[in-house]
Amino acid sequence: MTNKKIRCQVLTDEGLADQIEAYCRRARVTKSDFFNKALKAFFEQRGETEIDRRYCKRLDRFSVDLDQILRELRHVRRDEEMILESFAVFIRFTIALNADKQLPDKAAFAIAHERYLRFVDQVGRHIALGRTPASAKSEKEAL
Repeated sequence: MTNKKIRCQVLTDEGLADQIEAYCRRARVTKSDFFNKALKAFFEQRGETEIDRRYCKRLDRFSVDLDQILRELRHVRRDEEMILESFAVFIRFTIALNADKQLPDKAAFAIAHERYLRFVDQVGRHIALGRTPASAKSEKEAL
């Protein structure tokens, strides 16, 4: 089965016509083949440039990655706000519970300071080991 060919007349500038003629002689192709291949390539590209073909996919992927990073940052910020609000409520509650008690003496301050240092050490160990607050349960059982 042969392809039906339709004649199209194309007008070009004289310099371009000379370049096409010279190329066709060197490549040993007909002008019809040259124009067919050139037009097919143009339509397959859909007007894209070489730069578009090389970099747009990478930039699109970067854009998707950036959107994902921004979405995760919004989640982190939301979690941070919940933690800060929870901590503030806890502090208000603790102050309200201890409002009617007398101030502790030096011995009580020393015990509180020792407990604070143990707390800071435990938090430091958790951070160094990469543990999450959910895994703190196993350390509590070990103490």
